Amino acid sequence: MDDLDFSKPAGAPKPAAPAPQPQAQLYIPAIARAFFESAGKEETIAAGTVFFAENEKASRILLKRDKMYLLLDGEVSLSAKGKSLGAVKVGHIFGEMAAISDSPRSATAVARSACRVIALDDRQFGAALQKKPEFALMMLGTLIQRLRGMIAQLSGVPNAEAKESRVFDKKLLASLQSGLGDHAMVRYEKGKIIMVAGQTGALMYVVLDGRVSISIRGAVVERVGPGGVFGEMALVDQSPRSANAVAESDCALLAINRNVFLNLVKSDPTFGISLLGAMAERVRNTAAGVN
Repeated sequence: MDDLDFSKPAGAPKPAAPAPQPQAQLYIPAIARAFFESAGKEETIAAGTVFFAENEKASRILLKRDKMYLLLDGEVSLSAKGKSLGAVKVGHIFGEMAAISDSPRSATAVARSACRVIALDDRQFGAALQKKPEFALMMLGTLIQRLRGMIAQLSGVPNAEAKESRVFDKKLLASLQSGLGDHAMVRYEKGKIIMVAGQTGALMYVVLDGRVSISIRGAVVERVGPGGVFGEMALVDQSPRSANAVAESDCALLAINRNVFLNLVKSDPTFGISLLGAMAERVRNTAAGVN
């Protein structure tokens, strides 16, 4: 990754916080390799090559696209703000945060030795996801694991003004509403509690109309408007809710259970890509509150 390595949890949790589940249960190198091989080709990279640099941003106008990489052999070092972040393990991926969230690189990756890698740009990533949708579930699981670890480390909550999030564009939102039907729609009046931290999560929600506030330990950290989602973390890793959700206005929501969620990820690459991008941004924003 740019500055996140799927091979280990995000820092040591505080003594009072529960330790995250072992990463080996989530990241499976064989799934990653099959995914990358389905749309990319192996290439050899010379020692000293810079894969990407901190704060670098691809420009579609200049026909330059962000790429993510799978390391097959060799050693790749990661650094940020002049400090080493360690090395990428063989069989693991790096650089995917910027590629899936369309954000600047948060770290620099350099080949310490001659390496063999498979690289995917955003178009190849979408093509691979159509063939290997299980990879999206694995990535969501690992990102959520990191996010839960970061939340456990927060002594408070980020002071930045809570922004309104949107995951799905109007076209995909309309498609979801049509495909799921009226029976999936639920309504909440202003001020009503939708979910509570610590509860078992049986549903995720997509906002059709209105606005929902997401809070952690009493402080609002995110606002979710039309096209936004919340509650998906508990569906992926089947852990208790990590936040509270309250209707800030009268709301119309689509309620999606785990089976429907899994089918959507497997059948519609756009759904999975949108969720991955949103989760990557959430990890970045939460990381800013930890560091």
